[in-house]
Amino acid sequence: MELPLVVGVDGSDPSLLAVDWAVTEAARHGLPLRLVHAALWERYEAAQPSFGTGRPAETVMAQHIVGSCLERARLRDPGVKASGEVVPDDAVSALLRAAPEAFALVTGVRGRGEVAGLLLGSVSLAVAARAVCPVVVVRGEEPNLLGGLGRIVVGVGDSTGGAAAVRFAVREAAVRGCALTAVRAWRNPAQEPVDHMLIADDAARLREERAAAALDDALREAVREHPGADIERRPVEGPAHRVLLEASAGADLVVVGALRRHGHFGLQLGRVAHALLHHARCPVAVVPEPA
Repeated sequence: MELPLVVGVDGSDPSLLAVDWAVTEAARHGLPLRLVHAALWERYEAAQPSFGTGRPAETVMAQHIVGSCLERARLRDPGVKASGEVVPDDAVSALLRAAPEAFALVTGVRGRGEVAGLLLGSVSLAVAARAVCPVVVVRGEEPNLLGGLGRIVVGVGDSTGGAAAVRFAVREAAVRGCALTAVRAWRNPAQEPVDHMLIADDAARLREERAAAALDDALREAVREHPGADIERRPVEGPAHRVLLEASAGADLVVVGALRRHGHFGLQLGRVAHALLHHARCPVAVVPEPA
């Protein structure tokens, strides 16, 4: 049985964009789609005696949100098997509980109850930083959201070589039939001695070569599994978060890993993933990497 693509919905414009993106993604992978609307009040509503035949306004609103999102999904692609439910919990807990049995979680950049000017909502941030499955936050410009740029970007960092993120990115590029750009940032020391410029140039070349070698190592398994894949290796000088933010402008999706340390609580999200979630010009996939 295929794991579903799970989408958090609340009726906001960002969540509707997330539904649209997720329908297309589910169709690419041949996955079922599960829409989840979290309503904490329903936990208490169910325990209250019912007087009369009318349903509480909150129940009607919640069911309307799920029903309208389901209808939107079916109109967008009738071939995708979609289901929806109202979960009696807060949004973060509901989505995190769905994560172990999800292909991936999909959220909008912010929710209905959050300030419109926020770059990223608290629910999306918390889910991306704690989920045990990949999380896609749907954000960015229209050309990037439509998936017509033909490029996936994956950031390859130091920890574990980003193996899970690379696998996810290669699979995405394969189902989309598009190019994959693997990026590894490298840095020169802040100050090089002026009277040793040749040494400085040699040192820079060495760092770039090491970055290129790290990309080769990270991609070796992917190349073996997908020998015909269009994969570009791009070692780039500069801070990793800035390099990937610039690359996101020409991408349909940017993929980055996030370490999950067993026994650690709270947000487990590095600086690079945090920056992408707030500022990327395209949807961002955060893929958990075991420590």
